[in-house]
Amino acid sequence: MPGPACVVFDKTLTDYDFGPSHPMSPLRVDLTMLLAESLGVCGSRGSGLAVVDAPLASDDLIATVHTGDLVEAVKAMSRDPYLVDLAHGLGTDDNPAFEGMHLAASHVVGASVEAARQVWSGDSLHAANIAGGLHHAMPGNASGFCVYNDVAVAISWLLASGARKVAYVDLDVHHGDGVEAIFYDDPRVLTVSLHETGQLLFPGTGFPRDTGGPNAPGSAANVALPPGTADAGWLRAFHAVVPPLVREFAPDVLVTQHGCDSHTEDPLAHLMLTVDGQRAANVALHDLAHEVCGGKWVATGGGGYAIVDVVPRTWTHLLAIVGGSPLDPLTETPDDWREHVRTALGRMAPLRLTDGRTPTYHDWTSGYDPAAWLDRAVHATREAVFPLNGLDYRP
Repeated sequence: MPGPACVVFDKTLTDYDFGPSHPMSPLRVDLTMLLAESLGVCGSRGSGLAVVDAPLASDDLIATVHTGDLVEAVKAMSRDPYLVDLAHGLGTDDNPAFEGMHLAASHVVGASVEAARQVWSGDSLHAANIAGGLHHAMPGNASGFCVYNDVAVAISWLLASGARKVAYVDLDVHHGDGVEAIFYDDPRVLTVSLHETGQLLFPGTGFPRDTGGPNAPGSAANVALPPGTADAGWLRAFHAVVPPLVREFAPDVLVTQHGCDSHTEDPLAHLMLTVDGQRAANVALHDLAHEVCGGKWVATGGGGYAIVDVVPRTWTHLLAIVGGSPLDPLTETPDDWREHVRTALGRMAPLRLTDGRTPTYHDWTSGYDPAAWLDRAVHATREAVFPLNGLDYRP
């Protein structure tokens, strides 16, 4: 069901750059937008997605989620990147300081809030910020490549602007700990995170027993997946947990985080999804937004460190879905984009938008296998959080 849609993007968003040796390279955002533009998904060659400039978030807007001392610490590190501030998580290997860091991070926040404003105002039905999704940042400290938590600020803005309920679904391979923590005791926000188990992966959190604070029981759901989970198991888990909870919650807006580091080629984690499986999840969230909240959907990026082979294809699929014109997975990547990758990076780029898979899965109603780690993980989540939302957790 198409409608007006936009992507919030300008070159300022690629200034969020921890340096050439850091895995979170801004090239992944740049290559995504070049691919999307070359395919006519957005920009001058297409009509599906309007491109909206990223505004700068004010300090007051950032302070709706973050402490003033964190903002001041980020500003200080921006002026002197050789400082180390462990109390605020800055100057570490994960979050090295860089000149202009506050300005760059403020643009990411501003872009996600603008995407939220586009949707809430009705200017757009769907809106995306692929440079966003910095879900690990906590109120008082940076964490996990995330200086400010743009997603949390956008959700806070939606609530302040009149949204009664916001559902947040996090697809990143790492637990969406920052967003969950910020809204853990707020019954107006449902947070659902599917991620590799914290037994094996940063940030070491996000277990089924984590279901919300005393004033918001059942407002957090965590599916801690075993390493090696591929498309079929991941989609089985997704469909067993996400749609039932979001339907029951009945949000005014759906906010999603589309980290694609769950891919089998990602260097920082141990799941085994394909671009095709990730695309299937993006389509499912688009459809869910139309089912539960009239299509009001704010989509952000997130993690993803296979910056040529995975991120541009997965997020171009996402942008096409946001724009209401999904791309055929068999679509070839354009010659000019492949040539750009070759000349700029000395790499061979993928030839098609597919990994050659057709994702299928067994619905949860087909039965629960207690001998399977995946099924035990899904069952634990459903058993912990479904009754708190008035749902039956049994298959």
